[in-house]
Amino acid sequence: MTESVRKEIEELRREIERHNRLYYVEARPEISDLEFDKLLKRLEKLEAEHPEYDSPDSPSHKVGGEPIEGFQTVEHILPMLSIDNVYNTYAVREFDVRVRKYLQRDEPLDYTVEYKIDGVALSATYENGHFARAVTRGDGRRGDDITHNARTIGGIPLRLQTDSPPAVLEIRGEAFIANSDFARLRAEQKGRGETPFANPRNATAGALKLLDPKESARRRVRFLAHGTGYTEGIWFETHVDFLRTLRELGVPATPDVEAFRGIDAALEHGQQLIENLHALDFEVDGLVIKANSFDLRDELGATSKSPRWLIAYKWEKYEAVTQIEDITIQVGKTGTLTPVAHLKPVEIAGTTVSRASLHNRDELERLGVRIGDQVVVEKAGKIIPHVVRVQEDERTGKEQEFEFPERCPECGGDVVQDEGGVYVRCINPNCPAQLRESLRFFASRQAMDIEGLGIKRIEQLIGAGFLTSFADVYRLKDKQEELLELERLGEKSLENLLAGIEESRSRPMWRLLTALNIRHVGASNAQVLADRFGTLDEIAKQSEEALAEVHEIGPVIAKSVYEFFQADVGKGIIDELREAGLNFGTPVERQEDGPKPLEGKTIVVTGSLTKFTRDEVKEFIHRLGGKASSSVSKKTDYLVAGEKAGSKLDKAKELGVTVISEQDLFEMADGAPPVDEAGESEA
Repeated sequence: MTESVRKEIEELRREIERHNRLYYVEARPEISDLEFDKLLKRLEKLEAEHPEYDSPDSPSHKVGGEPIEGFQTVEHILPMLSIDNVYNTYAVREFDVRVRKYLQRDEPLDYTVEYKIDGVALSATYENGHFARAVTRGDGRRGDDITHNARTIGGIPLRLQTDSPPAVLEIRGEAFIANSDFARLRAEQKGRGETPFANPRNATAGALKLLDPKESARRRVRFLAHGTGYTEGIWFETHVDFLRTLRELGVPATPDVEAFRGIDAALEHGQQLIENLHALDFEVDGLVIKANSFDLRDELGATSKSPRWLIAYKWEKYEAVTQIEDITIQVGKTGTLTPVAHLKPVEIAGTTVSRASLHNRDELERLGVRIGDQVVVEKAGKIIPHVVRVQEDERTGKEQEFEFPERCPECGGDVVQDEGGVYVRCINPNCPAQLRESLRFFASRQAMDIEGLGIKRIEQLIGAGFLTSFADVYRLKDKQEELLELERLGEKSLENLLAGIEESRSRPMWRLLTALNIRHVGASNAQVLADRFGTLDEIAKQSEEALAEVHEIGPVIAKSVYEFFQADVGKGIIDELREAGLNFGTPVERQEDGPKPLEGKTIVVTGSLTKFTRDEVKEFIHRLGGKASSSVSKKTDYLVAGEKAGSKLDKAKELGVTVISEQDLFEMADGAPPVDEAGESEA
């Protein structure tokens, strides 16, 4: 009997830890909060009845413990320094110049870009895989020991998910309360007759300083890691490697972090992160740009105040509370159904805001928005406004839930949700809304830049039957007499419109590729494809695999491009535009390909190189027929080890991957066989 109880306890612990990981690390919960609570209560009951099977690492101890009398001050082994702040892209580029000058390097560096969470800085230390203590940042040298409350924080597991933990791993990150939890917390406070908290950050800071951990747990504080402090028995080559390792250990990290070569690419990705702020359920007050390489961080070091290898690109947060008067659906150029909140006009950062996108059905459900709700609307850095959260404590009961339509509101056609995605789309190819929005994008400045073909004119021409496709734009010159019969289209206006259309015929091919409205293909990706293949026809010939190998394209964009050019609809569009005489590009002159000694081989490069930059070595590998990969696995054929090769070299040796030098790789162009680091030819 006791053996069966022990097994049930162990199984419950594994199951609860799995659900904690799914919820906090992978953001894809499988069960409801109620079902999770039932599992936890069953575990607590069994442990209480059989204390001999209790363990300090049990997930039942995430919320528990006795109140303490006060806080102890603890000295950080490595100081938790502050970050220098800048407020414009010019200052970010100055940071890059400063870093490269300090390192005496002319070539671009690899930077990571991540959200700067507006929470409370926290350090969590694990000893031999077990959670040991948590300390606030304090003055950077010394902080308060809040271990009793940190045990209740979602995202700080009581033990790391590994059988070979490091001796010491100090993880630094941000404690915060999610906007959705904060809305519920305010509503509960108002229900008890208390004054609601002003903002999530203050509520988080207060939760960490409560003497009773059960009270702290009620605020549902979470944790996202973004850095490391003191460690023993573990080493990381790059920041991206570090974050990947954390997730494998069961610790959630700041989302959407990627590495980019050069500050311009980093800033471009930063702009994408800013545009996606609406999808986050936590407060953000900037971006953090970091040198990806840990070796370079060591070289750069720190001033007495802050590290030299990172910078915070911050913005002012402008917020206001207003009411949602209505919610409507807008159908976009790819058929996407986008809910739009119509707001009671409110001034934010000097402009009047009356509309805000709610983006998609999932976002609408996450926010829990109802018509009539009071909501917090934010313009971070004066960008497009978005709804941050609902003021649930302000609800009167008169608010109305919005029902997302089951059919397209424009044409009545069927709608489907993207497989594995969040967007709901109208699949009727003849939907008038899709035609209207597609033509608007086709004529926009970022695409074909057709002067005089704005949305009002497009709607007029569609309504009169002149526009049913992109190619129809270039057929308007043959219908001038009929066009002059339209209202508000005189001879001069028509002359200007036709001149703008004629001028667009010679636009660069990448603009035409952008204008085709292929999913996931924006102006920057279109330019990459144009530079690589030269002509639209050459792009259309490529396999999905060949497109995916192009730097900055990848499998998602490649699949979308390939499917467009293989589909009958796509082929028809291209044939019509070819007949219209648009610029399809110029063939790229290339040298003979030569031998392919790395045909079918997967190569990983690690450490500092002397003959190549990172982009050059990838191109070199590609030219020899190989595939450049970023991670070592059993499928890796060669690891090119430069100076200061780190964990990837260790992993390659562990897996038996052939390790070669940069010189070996260079000589492969002449067909020389690779030589492993012991000097023995693979042949």
